[in-house]
Amino acid sequence: MKFKLIFSKISLSSLVLILMIAFSAPLAAQDTPYEPNPLDKMVSKKTTRAQNDTDKSGPETAPTISKDPALKRSVADKKIAPPIYDPAYWFDKGALCATYGNDRAAIKYFQKTISLDPGRSGAYFEQGISYGQLGEFEKAILLINKALEMEPQNGLYLYGRGRVHLLAGETENATMDFKKAAELEDEDAQNYLEMIAKTKSDED
Repeated sequence: MKFKLIFSKISLSSLVLILMIAFSAPLAAQDTPYEPNPLDKMVSKKTTRAQNDTDKSGPETAPTISKDPALKRSVADKKIAPPIYDPAYWFDKGALCATYGNDRAAIKYFQKTISLDPGRSGAYFEQGISYGQLGEFEKAILLINKALEMEPQNGLYLYGRGRVHLLAGETENATMDFKKAAELEDEDAQNYLEMIAKTKSDED
């Protein structure tokens, strides 16, 4: 009898508790403000930022990448092009050798320059001067004449040929070249002629 009474009380109490929870839950849900998931906020921010970037760039201002293989190849060639294909590289090496008296090496470097750039008159001239220093005057004159064909009004070339004539013992030809070079305002030729004139006046 006691057990039945206790069981009925427990059952009645449980029923009341269940009803209270059932009715209070919707009310609590209505009073509690909605808190979004932080992860949802992060996703929404990224989506918004991506949309803004797309709106700013637009289809007209969006960067494009060239797919032209010829353009890519030309850029790559510029980056890896070795100096041995540059005539100026060989010309500078020849000039350096000639400056320090190694005219045979200089001749080879100037010849390499000419093979890469046949229109470079300075290479013919400098090679001719080196041949003149070695006593090979015929080759020297031929090469300097080639340079003068390209630049007939170059006073330096005329002065250089005059120096080769002078080394070869051809004084008259040398004097003619020095005078022409002086007329073209070559300072070395002018100084040489002034020195010759002063020497003659002192002798007289």
